[in-house]
This record gives sequence, C-alpha cells and structure tokens, in this order.
Amino acid sequence: MLRKSVRCLRGLIVMAGMILVVQAAQGQVPPSADEVAGYSGLHAAAASGTAGSIRDLISKGHDPNVRDGNGRTPFHVAAFLKQRAAMQALAASGADVNALDNQRYDAVTIAAVADDPDTMSVAIRAGNRASNITSIYDGTALIAAAHLGHDEVVRRLIASGAPVDHVNNLGWTALIEAVILGDGGLRHQACVAALLTAKANPLIRDRNGMTALALARRRGYAEMVRLLEAAGG
Repeated sequence: MLRKSVRCLRGLIVMAGMILVVQAAQGQVPPSADEVAGYSGLHAAAASGTAGSIRDLISKGHDPNVRDGNGRTPFHVAAFLKQRAAMQALAASGADVNALDNQRYDAVTIAAVADDPDTMSVAIRAGNRASNITSIYDGTALIAAAHLGHDEVVRRLIASGAPVDHVNNLGWTALIEAVILGDGGLRHQACVAALLTAKANPLIRDRNGMTALALARRRGYAEMVRLLEAAGG
C-alpha cells in the first residue's frame, strides 16, 4: 500500500512538473496587434522590418535597447514577427542581441519555441548565444525545443554550441524533456536521436531518480527506448 502511494505521489509530481514546463514555453508573450499598432520609433521599425529606418533612428541617437511595456527590445519584437532584416540591422547598430524580456526569453529561445529555425539562425549569427539560460525555469532554448519536438531547431542549436546536458530548475535536461513532455512521435524521436548523437548523457536522472530510458519505457515509447538502449541509457 505504501509503495503504491509513493508511486502515485511520484506520478503527481511528474505531472505537476510537466504542466509547469508547458506553461514556461507558452509563457512567451508576443506583441499583440494593439501593441504593434501603438509602437513608435525603433519598435515600430522593427515590427515593420524597415532596416533603413532602424539605421536612421539609431544614427540620430535612439536607444537600440529601448523596452516596451513587457520588456521587449526592438530585437525581441523583430524576432517574434520574423523580421530578419530588422534583426540584422539592429545587431549591426549595436543592439544587445542577448537581452532578455520580462519573461526572461531571448530571441533565440523565442524563435526556438516558435519552431522558426531560420529566424533563430539569424539571431545566432548576430551573436545571440545558444547557451543562454532563459525563462524562469533556468532552462535553455535547446530544452524548450526538445520538449516541443522542434527537431531542426534542436539540430541547429546543438551545432551552435548549446549545452546538451544543462539541467533546469525542475531537474530536467533536453533529453529528459523530449521523452517526458514528448508524444513519442517522429519529431520527438528525431530530437532524442540528435541529442544522443551529440553525446547527451542518458544516465542523468530526474528528481524522482528516473533516467530518460526509464521514462521512455514507462510511457511505452518503443523507438525512444531502442535509441536510448543503444546509447547505453
């Protein structure tokens, strides 16, 4: 009876953690249509993607790191709206490309959650580090992308030096999140494969003492089990 109660409690803890992490990814706050309509200066130029206006405004003394009501810089706004030329112009004009908004997201993590690898790559080429610690859960863009099954984003982040074994403050790595928050489908399988190819450690345990392999077995994800077993998980 006691063992059954402990298993139930562990299950509840896992579910609570899953809810928290999903909320974390969904906690990004893109500018609303009303906010965009009300923007002026560099925020307006970033939203519309007018690189020439960005360069002109900054040459006249406008702060490239000015914040809106949610702590978004023009670089954040351009990332949310996929205005890549604006991102490049801001970066070239001295914008802080590693800035975090009020939810503690940078442009790389914004694009990673949006499953937008091309915008993410623009941010990385501009100097936005793939290794940044982001969100209130002290995670990374790689953890967010892995749990959402954004496999191309995962591959690009790994190639850009994202830390594959970073543990967030919920006790989870990208590999664990790809299993515990994934649906077991092809894209999450591809995330697991990419992480293992990059030598992610399959032996790291979560706070309940579970490895990614144990979690995959519990969820019945046969292909993930095969991948993890082959990697010595």
